[in-house]
Amino acid sequence: MPIVSYKRRMSTFEDETSARLAARIRLEREGRGWSLADLATRSGVGKATISKIERGDASPTAGILVRLAAAFDLTLASLLVRAEAGTDRLVRASDQSVWRDPDTGYLRRQVFIRPDHPLEIVDVIMPPGKSAVLPAASYAFIRQVLWLTEGELVVTDPDGRHLLSVGDCLGFGPPADVTISNESDAPAHYVVALARS
Repeated sequence: MPIVSYKRRMSTFEDETSARLAARIRLEREGRGWSLADLATRSGVGKATISKIERGDASPTAGILVRLAAAFDLTLASLLVRAEAGTDRLVRASDQSVWRDPDTGYLRRQVFIRPDHPLEIVDVIMPPGKSAVLPAASYAFIRQVLWLTEGELVVTDPDGRHLLSVGDCLGFGPPADVTISNESDAPAHYVVALARS
């Protein structure tokens, strides 16, 4: 596929995913009978920020999405799958949702997730020189491993700093704040496999 066509397709996916995500956040909030202020208090995300996200005027960062999902007692992946509402066992590449973090350019593809299946697979590309800080809340209901398929990556958790090279696989420990960093000058490509605990 030509690069221009691929980029156009990725941009379309990202726009569609953002719109569905905004609608889902509002639905989750209203379904619980919460006001914007209620969700802001429970998540630690500003009321004005949540309002902009729900209207589609702002794209949430990974950190904000994790905090919103945790307020709903969901993982980030669970929130995203609810936004997609897919039920097929076969997930075509063309149907996999793609989301880009507006702060880092971190690209997240939800390869596989189903409400009735304990395993989830996520494909991530972290741009050079970028990092994502994921709070403990994002691991509250899951166990996960990270497998690096391209580039270099540094994962920092309470056990220390883990430098990963191509082919390395890291199992995450108990819920804790984790920083995933690409300190190199080339993209890092990795796969995360998650199982609900």
